Amino acid sequence: MEFRILELFSGIGGMHYAFNTSGLPGTIVAAMDINTHANAVYAHNYPSSVVCNNNIQSLTPRKIEKMNVNMILMSPPCQPHTRVGNRLDIADNRSDALQHICDLLPQCHNIEYVLMENVKGFEVSEAHKQFIETLNAAGYSWREFILSPTQFGVPNSRSRYYCLARRKDFLFTGEHILEEIPNECGVPGNGFNEILISDLIEPEGVITEDYYLSEKILNKRVWLMDIVTTESKKTMCFTKAYTHYSEGTGSIYTPLTKKDMDLIFSNIKELENCKEKEELRMDLLKSLKLRYFTPREVARLMSFPDSFDFPSETTNRQKYRLLGNSINVYVVSILIKILCS
Repeated sequence: MEFRILELFSGIGGMHYAFNTSGLPGTIVAAMDINTHANAVYAHNYPSSVVCNNNIQSLTPRKIEKMNVNMILMSPPCQPHTRVGNRLDIADNRSDALQHICDLLPQCHNIEYVLMENVKGFEVSEAHKQFIETLNAAGYSWREFILSPTQFGVPNSRSRYYCLARRKDFLFTGEHILEEIPNECGVPGNGFNEILISDLIEPEGVITEDYYLSEKILNKRVWLMDIVTTESKKTMCFTKAYTHYSEGTGSIYTPLTKKDMDLIFSNIKELENCKEKEELRMDLLKSLKLRYFTPREVARLMSFPDSFDFPSETTNRQKYRLLGNSINVYVVSILIKILCS
C-alpha cells in the first residue's frame, strides 16, 4: 500500500523524518503549521515538499478529500496540558485546532491511519477524552502509549503520549495505556542499539565560547543543573527554554569523567562558605568545562539525522525553541511501522 500523508502541526518536519526512517512506501502530500520559523526549517530540508503556512481550522473535509490522503501524522500543541501552560486544557485557545480535527475526522472516510503525539499528561485531559470519543465515533481502532527514547537505547528522557488509530483492528490488546511495545509487534526492547553520549558530541574544536556557562550561571545555578558526562546513560528532556532558564530545561555537558567531576564538586563544596577563596572556587567551577549541548547535539539526541539542518538565518535561540517543540524521530518511526503493520 502506498501511504499518502497529511502532516499537521508539522513543525520542523519531525514526522516527515520519522516516516522516512520507517522505510515504508509513501509521500508527504502536504505539511501544515502556523509557525513561520518552523516552516522555513521544514522547507529548507524538504524543498520539494508542500509546506502550508495555514491555520488548521482552515481545513475542511472537502479540502482533505481533494488531497487524496489516507494518513494523518500530527503533534498538536502541548502547552494546554503542561504546568508552564497552566494546564488550561480545552479552555486554552491552542486546543482549538485539535478540537477542529475532532470535528473533521468522522467526515473524512478516506483517512485510514492516524498517529498523534503529545506531552505526557494529555492522557488525563478533557481534550484526550474528546479525541478518543471522536476515534470511536469515526470507527477507528486505537492504541495508546507513553514511551521514552531511553527505552530504545537513545540517551534522552522524553516521555510522550502517543495514540495510534486505524480502520482495522490491532493484533495486541489495548485496555490501558501501554508503557512498552508489546512483543507481538516484533520491536527490540530496552537497550537495543544503545547510543552513547560520546557518539553524539561534536569535536571540541568546533565548540565556541558562547556555549560555555558564564561565571554568573556557574556561581548561582550550577547546583540546580543536570550535568552529564560521556559515561551517562541519559539526558533530560530538552525544552524550548533550554539555555534561557537553568533548571529543568535540559542537561549540561562536561567532557570530564564522572569520577573527576565528583572530585571537583567535592572540593567546591568545601569552599562554599569561604569568602576569601572565591577566586579558587570559581577556578574549580571553570575547570568543569560545563557547556550547553549544541543544537546539532540536541537534534542527534532527538534522533534527527545529520542531514537535517537549519537555514543560515536561524538563531540559536530559535533552534532550541524549535527542537524543544519537536518529536523523537526514532520512537515515532517505530510507532508508524506498528500503525501500518
